[in-house]
Amino acid sequence: MPVTALKGVGPKVAERLARLDIHTVEELLFHLPLRYEDRTHVTPIGALQAGSEAVIVGKVELTEIRFGRRRMLLSRLSDGTGFITLRFFHFNARQQQALERGVELRCFGEVRRGKVGLEMTHPEYRQVDIDERVIDEASLTPIYPTTEGLHQLSLRNLTDQALQRLQSNQLHLQELIPAAMRDDSELPSLRDSLLFLHRPPPEVSLESLTAPDHPMRQRLAFEELLAHTLSLRQLRNRVRRHQAPALRQQGRLSSRFLAALEFDLTAAQQRVIAEIETDLSQASPMQRLVQGDVGAGKTVVAAVAVLNAVEAGYQAAVMAPTELLAEQHYRNFRQWLTPLGVEVAWLSGKLKAAERRTALQALISGSARVVIGTHALFQDEVVFQKLALVIVDEQHRFGVHQRLSLHEKGRQDGLYPHQLIMTATPIPRTLSMAVYADLDCSVIDELPPGRQPVDTVVVPGTRRDEVVARVHRACRENKQVYWVCTLIEESELLQCQAAEDTAAVLTEALVDVRVGLVHGRMKSEAKDVVMQAFKSGEIDLLVATTVIEVGVDVPNASLMIIENAERLGLAQLHQLRGRVGRGNQASACVLMYHGRLTGPARERLAVMRETTDGFKIARKDLELRGPGEVLGTRQTGMLQLRVADLQRDKSLIPEVSQLAERMLREHPDCIAPLINRWLGSANRYGNV
Repeated sequence: MPVTALKGVGPKVAERLARLDIHTVEELLFHLPLRYEDRTHVTPIGALQAGSEAVIVGKVELTEIRFGRRRMLLSRLSDGTGFITLRFFHFNARQQQALERGVELRCFGEVRRGKVGLEMTHPEYRQVDIDERVIDEASLTPIYPTTEGLHQLSLRNLTDQALQRLQSNQLHLQELIPAAMRDDSELPSLRDSLLFLHRPPPEVSLESLTAPDHPMRQRLAFEELLAHTLSLRQLRNRVRRHQAPALRQQGRLSSRFLAALEFDLTAAQQRVIAEIETDLSQASPMQRLVQGDVGAGKTVVAAVAVLNAVEAGYQAAVMAPTELLAEQHYRNFRQWLTPLGVEVAWLSGKLKAAERRTALQALISGSARVVIGTHALFQDEVVFQKLALVIVDEQHRFGVHQRLSLHEKGRQDGLYPHQLIMTATPIPRTLSMAVYADLDCSVIDELPPGRQPVDTVVVPGTRRDEVVARVHRACRENKQVYWVCTLIEESELLQCQAAEDTAAVLTEALVDVRVGLVHGRMKSEAKDVVMQAFKSGEIDLLVATTVIEVGVDVPNASLMIIENAERLGLAQLHQLRGRVGRGNQASACVLMYHGRLTGPARERLAVMRETTDGFKIARKDLELRGPGEVLGTRQTGMLQLRVADLQRDKSLIPEVSQLAERMLREHPDCIAPLINRWLGSANRYGNV
């Protein structure tokens, strides 16, 4: 039933509703309130308190337009116990007429103290009959997500019409979770849940409505999570039906590579490599996510996977989100693979035309078996001879369509490439069950032996001199130090110390210390020179912006200073801290903050001080920021949930996961309508 079937929905209103992705009456019913207000009881005007929100009923005694600095409409309202002024800055002639003397109004708004008594500015109001003056509202008042030009009163009026049709059976909502499964999970009916959540009865407390375990809200959250999980499971099954090159080989190249390393692999790395090699030997595409804390050795695991593809006669592509991380990967892979006779190509947006042509030719001819790069790997002119493996580092930083285009690039003669996704953002298991239900997940859950835990301290900026003295001592002991600033240029708004200024000040203060500077606006070659000098020990103190967050490996660096640490999120702080403690000496991280700490900032810094466990930090990050921020889905458009909240509703996810498996086996006919109800056009991301 199109939404235009409702009274009051013409072309303009329909266009505004479309901005909220509402095209049908059913979609309107699934557009649920953000919150509720208790407007069920009328407060006498004489009993009003400034600062409170209240419902009042009274008669208009006077309405006039007043001219001052701004033109405004003032109405004086009285109920016999007192009077109040209604103030409107935006109004028209029709509104002025609706507020004429003698009209009875029911209003809701915030009570404020004005020059001549109490006031409400732009309250919600409607005309009432004398008989209706004292009748309480029958339900709590829903506040809906809205858009420009669409008022709460209009949305309530439209949902009233939709709910009436639902109650009178003019509109039939199909139950898409089979009855036996609903009974097993003790889920209330969809119809009852929608009626309750749109118009909660007045006896229900506002606190219980927002509680995680409210059965009516849980019913809809459960169904929405089920739709997302089914969508991803369908994708997984669809991908498994694709054909991929079976990369079966003897492991000669990877054995030579591992023998040349100066360290032994951890048991966790060996386990994950075995899982990857099993996947690669199949004739269907691998879809595997590898999680590993900072410094767990994901890159070595990726290198073994790459050598499996090369030995089988194919090409592999490794993609990273930033130039710096991609360059680090390029240096590592070239250092590891060149002695094995494997040519590694480099593709970035900053390559000169001649270098780019050479790299593209090496890929199309097949002389380059491995390519490392950034988003440049997505461009149309990049053509592979025989791509069989795509490795994406820090996957959640890429947009969905970018990942899809790289996947499609490898499709040749009906074969799809294997995909390996790596992230240093540990994701709690329940969350990965919901978000990565299309992927097999591996976790590198141990750090290499000899890695020292990093001692973390939090200090105010007023103790900066002590911090500089500590840096000086470390450099005199032949240790290397990072000093991280959050901005390159001075900014009054953020009051962050600029990296360039810091480098100049520290150079002047520490005359016997060799200071280097690196930031995102430097040319790639200049950045490379500084990083190499730091890595080889020619620089003692590296002042940098957060460009060194990932991928930089200097084992001798044992002290990290992070300035304005209160401005960074937990994941970023953990990544930066992971740049030290990579050797066998005791390491420390100093989190320096400026000014008074807000509550969330104090909480973040306390977590960093208490633990170095990436999974504990990820769980806390999830609590503080929410899954959309942690996974980067705000940018990619993936998993935009309407009712469910992955943090609040995480207890539902294991049961949802089990039910999804049952539905795929026993009720495949219910799956498409369920996905369409909750995802609609958003199901595009399921192709990735």
